[in-house]
Amino acid sequence: MIRGAIVLAVCAAAIVPAAAQRRATLTPYIEVSRVATAELNGGETLTYSQLGAGLDGSIRTRRVQVQVSYQYQHRFTEKGSLQSGDSHNGLAQARITAARGLTLEAGAVATRTRTDARGDALTGNAATARNLSQLYSGYAGPKLDTHAGPLFVQGAYRFGFTKVDDGVATGVASTLPQVDRFDHSTSHAVNASVGAKPGAVLPIGLSVTGGLVRENASQLDQRFASNSGRGDAIAPISRTVALVSGAGYEQITVRQRDPLLGQSGQPVVDGAGRYVTDPASPVRLAYDFEGMFWDGGVLWRPSRRTALEVRIGRRYGAMRYTGSFTFQRNSGSGIQVAVYDTVETYGQQVGGSLAALPVGFVTTADPFGAQAGACIYGTSGAAAGGCIAGAFSSAATAAYRGRGMTANAVWRRGTTRLGVGGGFARRDFLTPVAATATGGSWDESFYAQAFAALAAGRDGTIGLNLLASYYDGDIPGSTAVFGWGANTAYTRRLGRLSLTATAGLYGSMRDGPDQASAQALIGARYGF
Repeated sequence: MIRGAIVLAVCAAAIVPAAAQRRATLTPYIEVSRVATAELNGGETLTYSQLGAGLDGSIRTRRVQVQVSYQYQHRFTEKGSLQSGDSHNGLAQARITAARGLTLEAGAVATRTRTDARGDALTGNAATARNLSQLYSGYAGPKLDTHAGPLFVQGAYRFGFTKVDDGVATGVASTLPQVDRFDHSTSHAVNASVGAKPGAVLPIGLSVTGGLVRENASQLDQRFASNSGRGDAIAPISRTVALVSGAGYEQITVRQRDPLLGQSGQPVVDGAGRYVTDPASPVRLAYDFEGMFWDGGVLWRPSRRTALEVRIGRRYGAMRYTGSFTFQRNSGSGIQVAVYDTVETYGQQVGGSLAALPVGFVTTADPFGAQAGACIYGTSGAAAGGCIAGAFSSAATAAYRGRGMTANAVWRRGTTRLGVGGGFARRDFLTPVAATATGGSWDESFYAQAFAALAAGRDGTIGLNLLASYYDGDIPGSTAVFGWGANTAYTRRLGRLSLTATAGLYGSMRDGPDQASAQALIGARYGF
């Protein structure tokens, strides 16, 4: 997955003329660091070394926009019960204009997700945390945006792939029911629309849209299929306000097989903790919906830099509320908010959130955490970024109705950057009756993070990162858990060599003893 992201950047550079390539940067690097971790509640002290290699690069031309930030690290344990291991962390986004109105878009991410919704919270240091699994996801496809006379014509196809590796210990008691774990899935999404804007043909704007989604997941042979069509109208009532409405028809089905049951009546799991599929099981319906849906609301656009849309309607047999808000203060500062409500899967949510991220993003300096963590910050005020943590409550196998909100804000002045992001996500799981431990259950999460980066002299940088997360649900054995963390880093550049010193505090609170740890890192990076 990550090799593909690097190849994407190299291939994009190859098709750019020589004059344009002068606007491309590509910096591979190697780094080494030493880390010490002390448990503040009387636990052990751990020390380990990290050897890493990575790549930071971007291409910015009129037709090609690519950015890649990837890092591989291997951990060598020196003292304590911590095991040696590897980690991959990175983000790549690309947008290439192939012809007028036709773009090719692709992206990939490597980060970490919670394995079990009942386990430990996400914290900033992946080396010492439990309940983490390595996640890879990517997408690619063309997008069309053109005109046929007074009509606009739009269409898109997106192929998606998501994979979650075997996780480490979750902290969940072995006496509790086993919850299935996501493995991998592939998806195809197609949509097309045609219409006219207000004033182009009629005083109101009209459009029709059709779409389909197909996804195959490895666990329990799950199959997701969605077909939909809708019509929309937009009626301006003033220079800045318009009424919007839409109605359509859709069909969604989710099918899967049963897990193989052991003599105790509990699902049989493999060595990675995943359910074993019963090959003799009939295909069962986990979700089946067919019917009409509608929504209506208001669109407020007082300027080219500000837009607010709020909709209320009925879909999936219940009321539905969605909306969005964008504000661009200047070229480097802005706000982006989204409220969503959809029926989807873990793979679809991760891939869809990834595809919504901007091509230009801030590479945050957090040696303990993840560049592609909960929220990604854009480098432009017009694209403030987005959060991909809505699915990170757990690597769930079951489909679900997902509702939530994400919000991002970025601010830049000179060499100083600030960013704040967060959101809320709730998942109501959709499974055959009594099929698994998650049948009829729900989980929810709140997450927030902030960063600051500012210059310290001509060759120095100070970084600050804060994070918090809260998880709860009614899956058997669930208890609310709150995780938090903070760290600060100082980096000094000496030509191609940079030196970093970092200190951080991380912890979690739930029923039972609280956990807290202090961590320190010193490291060096050499860029080629």
